[in-house]
Amino acid sequence: MSAPSAPSTASASSTPSASATALRRRRAATAGFHLGAGTLAVLWLLPIALVLVTSLRTFDDIAAHGLGSRPHSFTLGNFGQAWNDGGQQRALINSLLVTVPAVLVTLALAAMAAFGLSRYDMPFRRSLLLLMLGGNLLPPQILLIPVSKLSELLGIYDTLPALVGVQIGFGVGFYVFVLHGFMRSIPPEIQQAAVVDGAGPWQIFWRIILPLTRPALAALSALSFTWIFNDLLWAITVLRSDTKMPITAALIGLQGQYVSMWNVIAAGSVIAAAPTVIVFLRFQKHFVAGLNLGAVK
Repeated sequence: MSAPSAPSTASASSTPSASATALRRRRAATAGFHLGAGTLAVLWLLPIALVLVTSLRTFDDIAAHGLGSRPHSFTLGNFGQAWNDGGQQRALINSLLVTVPAVLVTLALAAMAAFGLSRYDMPFRRSLLLLMLGGNLLPPQILLIPVSKLSELLGIYDTLPALVGVQIGFGVGFYVFVLHGFMRSIPPEIQQAAVVDGAGPWQIFWRIILPLTRPALAALSALSFTWIFNDLLWAITVLRSDTKMPITAALIGLQGQYVSMWNVIAAGSVIAAAPTVIVFLRFQKHFVAGLNLGAVK
């Protein structure tokens, strides 16, 4: 009677072994993932840490021990030198004067256009969307001379409004395409119920569609602020005066002004990167929500 019980005993003994092997494999995979992700994170953050440390070192320390050596001194005077003598203060104001209006106007125009294209039957709706998307696929290098000549003919060359107009013109098509997908995913029953209650198109857009699109608007706000604030190509295309250059162009002038004073150049880079970091951290939650909403439809 004891012979039939042998297979069940072997099966019971093999089951814990298999589960233990699977558990070890999962732990090894998890450890490998964390090790790889940690290595990539360190490699990604290492240049940023080097710039931050360099911005706090004195010139004598860097000249005596080298740029990659262990710091022997710390000072905040580099930021004051870049801010005042390097023109970073004026350049940062110019960047904000361009970026904030460009972001607000572009998103406002894109939201209204996307609302009309996504919620109403309009002729050539798909053709308009493809035309807007196709305009963003053109390499910006082939449009440098036409944009420069057009700004001269309009009499706005070497002015901040010219740069604002360029940023709006080249950004609104992409934002319309993105917002159109979000607004189209909103159930039509919501709009139909509002129409039954007597709401007009503007009330539907302002009170219903726009609040539901807030995650997408927040994500686009963070992206557009970063793109416009960090733009260099269009700034040097439509601007000429040093007093009107944004922060990215001012960094080039800062490098030419201080040449080998890497501590001042690093401090200027930190000043230039601070606004975009602040905006991204402020909209981080909405940014992630907007990406998740776009991924699950």
